[in-house]
Amino acid sequence: MPDSELILCSLPSILALLLTFILIKRKRSRLNLPPGNMGWPFLGETLGYLKPYSATSVGEFMQQHVSRYGKIYKSNLFGEPTIVSTDAGLNRFILQNEGRLFECSYPRSIGGILGKWSMLVLVGDMHRDMRSISLNFLSHARLRSHLLREVEKHTVLVLSSWKEYSTFSAQDEAKKFTFNLMAKHIMSMDPGMPETEQLKKEYVTFMKGVVSAPLNLPGTAYRKALQSRRTILKFIERKMENRIQKTKEGGENMEEDDLLGWVLKHSNLSTEQILDLILSLLFAGHETSSVAIALAIYLLQGCPSAIQQLRVEHLEIARSKKQAGETELNWEDYKKMEFTQCVISETLRLGNVVRFLHRKALKDVRYRGYDIPCGWKVLPVISAVHLDPLLFDQPQQFNPWRWQNNGTRGSTTSGCPGLTTCNNFLPFGGGPRLCAGSELAKLEMAVFIHHLVLNYHWELADMDQAYAFPFVDFPKGLPIRVQRHTSM
Repeated sequence: MPDSELILCSLPSILALLLTFILIKRKRSRLNLPPGNMGWPFLGETLGYLKPYSATSVGEFMQQHVSRYGKIYKSNLFGEPTIVSTDAGLNRFILQNEGRLFECSYPRSIGGILGKWSMLVLVGDMHRDMRSISLNFLSHARLRSHLLREVEKHTVLVLSSWKEYSTFSAQDEAKKFTFNLMAKHIMSMDPGMPETEQLKKEYVTFMKGVVSAPLNLPGTAYRKALQSRRTILKFIERKMENRIQKTKEGGENMEEDDLLGWVLKHSNLSTEQILDLILSLLFAGHETSSVAIALAIYLLQGCPSAIQQLRVEHLEIARSKKQAGETELNWEDYKKMEFTQCVISETLRLGNVVRFLHRKALKDVRYRGYDIPCGWKVLPVISAVHLDPLLFDQPQQFNPWRWQNNGTRGSTTSGCPGLTTCNNFLPFGGGPRLCAGSELAKLEMAVFIHHLVLNYHWELADMDQAYAFPFVDFPKGLPIRVQRHTSM
C-alpha cells in the first residue's frame, strides 16, 4: 500500500484520538480541582506524606499543606492523583456514600499480603457478605454471653505474669493479650501451647511486612511476610481439614465456639475465602486493639487525676462484686464503666490508631465547589478531624472529661455534648464499612483498664512516645515499670 493511502486510512483514527484528547483536556480545564501540589512524577508527595511524626499530632507535612491549601487539597500519593480531605463534612460524605459515589481502594500491595478476599480490600456484595458473617459472630448477645468472659480471662492471664518492680514492654504485653484472645476466639488455640507460640512467631514476621515498603525482593520485610503468610494459611487450612474430617467421622460435632467452626457450619465460602477472612480478622482484631491499649497505658501515666477517677469507678465495681460473692465481671458491671468509656474515647481520638482511609471516586463528584474526578483516589484523614481545634477544645490535650455530658474539665466547641456518637468522632470509620469489631475492641480496652488500675501503679521506665509511620507504634515498645498495690 502506498504511503499516501496508508496516511489516508490512518487519518480517521488519528483524528479520533486527537478529538478524544481535546475533549479530556477541556473537561479537565472545566473542573475546579482543589489547590495543591502533585509533586514528583510517579512518587508524587508519598515520601513526605509517610514521614514518621508524633501520633498525637497531624505531622509537619499535613500541617503545612492544610495551612497552605486548606482542608481539602490535591496531591499525588501512592502513585495516583489524590484528593486529601481533612474536612469533617467531606469525610462523613465520603463514608456515607460508600458504594454509590466512592468505594474502598487500598494499594495493590495491601491486597497482595492480606489476600484478595480480605475484608479490608473487598467491595460490593462480597464485602457485605463477609462483614455480615463477622457481625453475626460478634453479635451483642455473644459479646455478653461468651466474649466478655474470654476477654477477662486473657487479661488476667497477662497481668498476673507481671512481676513486682519489673520493667517490660507494655506494647508487647498488649499484643500478647490481643493475639492470645484472637487465636482462642478464631481457632480455639490456647495461650502458651507450642502451636500458638509458633503461629505468633510467624504472625510477628507477617506484621512487619504489612507495615513495610512493598518491595518483593530477597531479604526484605515484605518478602519475608509473604513467606509467613503462606505458612500461616497452611496452618489454618490444616485446622479446617481436621475439623471437617472429625465431623465426617462422627467423632466431633462442628463447634461454634470459635469463628472457624461458625464459618464452616453457617457459610458457603470457599477454602480460599475462609483463609483470607480468618487471616484478615486475626490482623484487624490483634493489631488495632493492642495499639489502642498501649496508647491508653501511655496517655494515662501522664494524667494522675484520670487514673484516680478510674480507680474510684473500678473499686466500686469490685466491692459490689465481692459483696455479692461473685468473681467474674458481667455485662452490668461493664455498663457501669462510664468514665472508662470516656478514657477509651479520648485515647482513640488523640492517638488515632486508624489515621486515614483509602477510597476512590466512582464518578465525578462536586463538593462545596470543588470537583473530585472519577477514578481519583480520595483519602479521608480521620486523625486531622480528631485534632482540629475548631472541633475539639485543646485537641492535643488528653482530656477524658470532654466526653462527659456535663464535664468539669472542658467539652468540645462543636456543640457535641460529649457523646461518642458525635458526628466528628470516627475512630472506627463509618457508613457500610464501619469496623465490625468496634464493640469488641472497646470491651477489651475497658476490661484491661479495669484490672490494670485495680492491681498496679506504673510509670515509664524510659522516654518513649507513639509515632505514626503512618501506622501507630512505640519505637522502644513503651517500657514501663510496675508496682502492685492492694485496692481494697
